Amino acid sequence: MAVPRNAPSGFPDDEGADDFVREFRQVVAPAERESLAYTPPLVILDVQGEDAEYDARVRRVLGELESALRGRRDEKLVPYALPTAAEDSDLLSGAAARGLTFGLPKNMKPDRFPGFWPLWDCVSYIRSHAGDGRAPGANVLRDYAHEQLRAHQRQRREGRLQVFLWALGGSDSPPVGGILGWLVGSLWHGLTRTFPRWRWECRKTRRMVRSWRPLGQGRQRWLGDVLGMTGGTETVFAVMDEVADRQMPRLRLDLDHERHQESLLALEHLLTRALLEDLKRPAVGRVLPVRRRRTARPVLLVPLPRPGKPGAQAVERFLRAFHQERANTAGAPGPLVIAVGRPSAQLQRDLGGPQESSLRQAGRLIQPQERTNPGPPVLVRLQDEPFTRDGLYIRPSSPTSFRLSGNAVTAGVTGTTVAVAVILVGLGPMELVGPPSSDTCVGGNLAAGGTKYAQPVTLDPKRWYDETRAEIGQQNKVAERFAAQGRTVRTVVAFGSGVPSADRETLFDGTIPELRGIAMWQRDLNAQAASDDSLVPLRVDVRSTGKGFVNAEAAARTLVDQIKKGAFGKDGKDYEKVIGVLGYAQSKTWTQNALKILDEVELPVVGTTATADEMLVSPNYWPFTPLNSTEAQIAADFADKFPVVARTGSGGCERAQHAVVIQSSADLYSSSLAAKFQKDFSGSSELVNFSQEGDFTGAPAGTPKITRPTDLADTVCSALGSNESTVVYWSARARDFTAFVDALDTQGTCTHSDVTVLGGNELTNVALTGAFNDKKWLRLYYSAHRLPANDPRADDKTKQFAAEYDAFVPGPTKDDPWRDDGHSAVAYDAFHVLSKAADMARSDKGDVAPNAMLTALRGGVVFGGATGYVSYPQGGGMPPTDKTLVLLRQSGSGPLVAEACGAYRQGEKSQNQGSPCAQ
Repeated sequence: MAVPRNAPSGFPDDEGADDFVREFRQVVAPAERESLAYTPPLVILDVQGEDAEYDARVRRVLGELESALRGRRDEKLVPYALPTAAEDSDLLSGAAARGLTFGLPKNMKPDRFPGFWPLWDCVSYIRSHAGDGRAPGANVLRDYAHEQLRAHQRQRREGRLQVFLWALGGSDSPPVGGILGWLVGSLWHGLTRTFPRWRWECRKTRRMVRSWRPLGQGRQRWLGDVLGMTGGTETVFAVMDEVADRQMPRLRLDLDHERHQESLLALEHLLTRALLEDLKRPAVGRVLPVRRRRTARPVLLVPLPRPGKPGAQAVERFLRAFHQERANTAGAPGPLVIAVGRPSAQLQRDLGGPQESSLRQAGRLIQPQERTNPGPPVLVRLQDEPFTRDGLYIRPSSPTSFRLSGNAVTAGVTGTTVAVAVILVGLGPMELVGPPSSDTCVGGNLAAGGTKYAQPVTLDPKRWYDETRAEIGQQNKVAERFAAQGRTVRTVVAFGSGVPSADRETLFDGTIPELRGIAMWQRDLNAQAASDDSLVPLRVDVRSTGKGFVNAEAAARTLVDQIKKGAFGKDGKDYEKVIGVLGYAQSKTWTQNALKILDEVELPVVGTTATADEMLVSPNYWPFTPLNSTEAQIAADFADKFPVVARTGSGGCERAQHAVVIQSSADLYSSSLAAKFQKDFSGSSELVNFSQEGDFTGAPAGTPKITRPTDLADTVCSALGSNESTVVYWSARARDFTAFVDALDTQGTCTHSDVTVLGGNELTNVALTGAFNDKKWLRLYYSAHRLPANDPRADDKTKQFAAEYDAFVPGPTKDDPWRDDGHSAVAYDAFHVLSKAADMARSDKGDVAPNAMLTALRGGVVFGGATGYVSYPQGGGMPPTDKTLVLLRQSGSGPLVAEACGAYRQGEKSQNQGSPCAQ
């Protein structure tokens, strides 16, 4: 019996759909290569519908067309892209080029875009420096574009000689002094720096502006023709500098200004023309097997956002440019562009008012025609009824494929030739050693699920919470007994979030491990105080501030009022006097305001895992963990320079070229971390706002605002489809992350290959509870604040803490989800900071005053802790110097250390640890 599905699937079975499907497969993978020189008309499939129904229809049509371009193992059979725009100011040609670059069919040489990328880099520089007031100059544009070539040489598949010579040149001239040093330095840098750029500039000029002739004027190329460069000696970058002269004044205007829109359209025309020129029919390899041998037609599947939605103008701008430029190209490019959605009336007018066609007619029109000029756009309005039932299955395309890659053939021919030469010449055996692999995935290739975490651990949050509170209560009684013996005893207040009331809430909250860390230090302190009279035993007053610390301001106000009224220390109970605060674990607007309230009584506050720089609003606040600015720099450098994004079908990993940054704009921690990561990440990025509560306070204008996890999953999948070298940077909360992962897993639209996510310490709790154990497609990296005990870099103090934690938590250690979590260790060390300050602040008369605590903290606190070496600088107000930050990767055998930054031991410095630690 068939299993019923929630929604119809398949390509909508409208009139002539079977003919269109057949013709679509044929035009994508033609039997004759000559057909690749034909440029099919632009096809627009209008799905009609409104709101969510419209979005669902667009996804259905695009999904079915895309499935025909992928094989049984979900690998690409033909080069295609699903370009999307996050903002109306985006230039979609860039997303299209990136999408066509990644995830290439097996053994098929890729299209290179030697003309597009230099122009893209120039346009990017011009747009980002539009406010400078004048054009940057040809040399500045050349140097910037050359720098981008070196940074993305692997993606762009050109510039090997330039990159090699540049690396050979190093950062300084050869160490020779005097005139000889000047001559050698000039010659050396001339060879390794000036020559590569000049040679590259000449090649690009010959390709796009004019050819070179020893005598007379060379033949004009397409860029020279478009921009009217009929003579002269301008290089391609001088030409682009003239473009900057014309466009920068317009780009400084507001985005909705008519001249700004004209400028964006002109730049999109230029870039689209460059892309189409590079997509000419590929040459057959013949005796050069490594030459480009594409046997299929490139396909661009373009979703049309609803009118008024972010990115709608960018998409329509690209479609206008494609329609107008496809008739002007010199190289007869052959990409098939299919837009799915409702075109605006203005777009239809700009396209020449395309006549409506049926799917059957559209199928015939995309096939090669006898006419020399490209045909007009094809508009098909799909009816509503086919969307209410299952449609047609589109079989995967079957382009001509190659059993061996060009490199393999070349290696075989070369190897045979060398072997014969060795035998004939008698040179003896030769050992050919290749370079070491640089694409091994950081943290290994193990899946997120595995034997150790085959099933999520059983959670019993209420019992665990009550047991920990009971232990703190017991240790409070021990401290009070010290007070009864005449010892100086004081109280600290620990502000926590709400009491966990359900298993699932425990996944997203560090309350239990944090309280365990507090209880463990209190127990250690009491044990040491029994034999050391110089120590000040401390009571702990645990106060709940509600779920997500929502009542933090009210709780802080209550404490301040109690202190002002002298509520503590009555009847000789000096041990009740509050001398400090532990908190907070989250950076929220209300926890930020709570710090300001506590300033009224000048109480020292030592933070735990609140990391936003914006929390530094009080002179009496000492954060314990690295700030968001530090974490974002490390994370961005990690994604930039380390192979973390899995390659589809070819094994290994590569560096991230693009980032989808997910934030909750109303959350102080999330918006802070997202903004800083985007600033530090050298690749391209797009910002997406996600809030299941619908609170988008502070969301930047023009950025997507998503409330449903399924919609977020679709957005991320679309970005992954456009650029497979994409990392998802998650700065939102763990609860939302779990909903997002579940939606991705349920829909399964892009889980055919690994999805790489890089997140903050917020994800630690939920990762370790085993919530993602069955998500073998998830490549999850996240930050933490201590090394796992089994890591060889862990020092004795960390191992000692881990052993004490195992003894502290009842039951088998395998049943505890937070054994490797950093929250407990952070709370343990943060309480240790307050404890040492109390010891130093105690007067000869035995009193410990809050202002004396502040003086002690400002003098600097130093010790070796469970999280590493703790060294607060004098003056305070900042985290400990070089505080440890660890990047972990979740695997089937538990968390694996990808990077460990900071002073884990005394004497270590992050500046000596290289990338990504040295900032």
